[in-house]
Amino acid sequence: MEQENVFYATGRRKTAVARTWLKPGKGDIIVNGLPIDEYFRLEFAKQISIQPLFLTNTFGSYDIRVNVEGGGITGQAGAVRHGITKVLFQMNPEFRQILKKAGFVKRDPRKKERKKYGQRAARARFQFSKR
Repeated sequence: MEQENVFYATGRRKTAVARTWLKPGKGDIIVNGLPIDEYFRLEFAKQISIQPLFLTNTFGSYDIRVNVEGGGITGQAGAVRHGITKVLFQMNPEFRQILKKAGFVKRDPRKKERKKYGQRAARARFQFSKR
């Protein structure tokens, strides 16, 4: 394996973490050992994951291998997108402006708010009774 042509980045979203490797190839995208179509069975999750490739017109020219863990389908798809974005502009700094304009460069900081003690949920309260 030629180490000079392999790029690595980490993408995150909610509680999901995606470790991403990119190298020149024929366009194979492998997520946790499976092709992306098999791993993300829902079409929207697959589309979210490969958005940066279509935006930079690089779909089909690089092999991408991703190990993703934590979170659910949406969080993992967002983490994969963030990882692919970071690895693309690491490979070619000219892509950064395009990807930044689309809002893919910054990590989405939104997470689930924790439940507070004495309450039903993060913000929901138990019903108040005056008498």
